[in-house]
Amino acid sequence: MSADDDDITEELLADAEKLTGLSLELLGLDPHPDDMTAEQRLQFDPEDLEEMAAVPPEDRQKSVRQTRLLAGLLWNSSSILIDQLFRDLGTLGTLDVVTPADIAGTSVLSSLPPQFAGSYDAKFTQKFIVVAADVTASLVRGWTAPGCLAAELAVRCLLDQAEITEDIYELDLPEGWRADVEEVLLEDADSDALYPDDDADSQDRADADTGSLAFDRWFRPFAPGDAVPPYARS
Repeated sequence: MSADDDDITEELLADAEKLTGLSLELLGLDPHPDDMTAEQRLQFDPEDLEEMAAVPPEDRQKSVRQTRLLAGLLWNSSSILIDQLFRDLGTLGTLDVVTPADIAGTSVLSSLPPQFAGSYDAKFTQKFIVVAADVTASLVRGWTAPGCLAAELAVRCLLDQAEITEDIYELDLPEGWRADVEEVLLEDADSDALYPDDDADSQDRADADTGSLAFDRWFRPFAPGDAVPPYARS
């Protein structure tokens, strides 16, 4: 690891303190029994508590550091995501007609379902930026599940950006962190069906959900109580 890599690691560890909307436990850190309240300990079997307490201090310290690094990475990536979306918006502003080839060359919009690439114009991007900003704000004010398909897609774009940074700096993150974070942030998400693979079952699911996953429904709230920023619904 180079000196620059050391610098980014320390920066991300410092940024971890800003991610107040998600606890380290939600990001996958197993708590130590001594750090739990009596009520929290009642949620675990005695065998599990013993196993948690038996983790060597050096392993515990490594897990805490890795999870804090992940928290800082999510904070850092949320800022980069919005910055890159504004860059994509600027790119679209120079085009008379938006084509899938244009979208393929963008920073964030290229991560969205490619079958709709021809619809990712400037107006869509403006609405997506508003939704993405609202999603990233939840990392501070307290996490709430995405209220519409566009918000789910914004979460996926955020994690894509986090993976890019991880790869560039070869960060020492918890193993399988993305799957664990998706399980928390995208529980029961519908948007995965927008990325059908070659598996027949996956394709059947995408076909069956065409109505609810239609492009013109991306900014509609899932349910009456789900919040979507007014601008995105206009």
